[in-house]
Amino acid sequence: MAKAKKKQALGRGLSALLKDPENNIQSVQDKDAYKVIGNIIELDLDLIEVNPFQPRSNFSEESLQELATSIKQLGIIQPITVRKLDFNKYQLVSGERRFRASKLVGLETVPAYVRIANDQESLEMALVENIQRQDLDPIEIALSYQRLIDEINLTQEQLSERVGKKRSTITNYLRLLKLDPIVQTGMRDGFISMGHGRALISIEDPTIQLDVYEKVLEKELSVRATENLIRNLNDPSSSVSSSTNEDIPKYIKKGVNLFSEYFGHKIDVKVSKNGKGKITIPFHSEEDFIRIKKLIQSAK
Repeated sequence: MAKAKKKQALGRGLSALLKDPENNIQSVQDKDAYKVIGNIIELDLDLIEVNPFQPRSNFSEESLQELATSIKQLGIIQPITVRKLDFNKYQLVSGERRFRASKLVGLETVPAYVRIANDQESLEMALVENIQRQDLDPIEIALSYQRLIDEINLTQEQLSERVGKKRSTITNYLRLLKLDPIVQTGMRDGFISMGHGRALISIEDPTIQLDVYEKVLEKELSVRATENLIRNLNDPSSSVSSSTNEDIPKYIKKGVNLFSEYFGHKIDVKVSKNGKGKITIPFHSEEDFIRIKKLIQSAK
């Protein structure tokens, strides 16, 4: 308890130091900079501006209310990070959700780490720190990677080292930005996963890509089912197989292609010489089986 009180007192002392016009710390070389930079201070919310480099663009109101309730009961457990712009002027580097939730609660001050950084360093700090978070959607991560490449002039190899991710992982995220904006929005809203998006990238025609995207939503296709559907579109002949007859009748080929598109899987057909045959509908999990069952029931 004594340590906690000492830390709080120290924070108030640093706040007073920063409010002294004679100690307008602008760089690490300035007098008393070492007392402030990297330390936690109690900072007035009114002195903090939102970071224009913030990669996150979606803030769930429900999630913010939950965080606000937690802050009201327990306080801010993890300080925000700010950079000093000028006398009594600061800018968020990270912690915008905590910043917004604190305002909702009606707090006047928040604990904050103080940094000194130029615009490029601030952008890089904000992007790299946010990329490490678990709650960013794939498109937000992809956009953050792209901004680091474009605005910090990093190669994919350098970016890989900065964020601690394999270069192939970064490439896969960046490729998502080639998707139609409607598909990107669907991914950001959680209607499809990154796996769905990676499958849809292989469709270059935007009209066909959107058609398949709508089928994925309508039939609630799994990633594997989506991959099979796209594979069948790219190579219709792969929808039909036969162990006894290579000359599959045209009416069967046409019908099986429709089946494959409807079920989102490659449908196997075997035909004997007397014209009798068997249709096989594969499934890959209990969830996939239930999905196919619903499709059949809805067709009645």
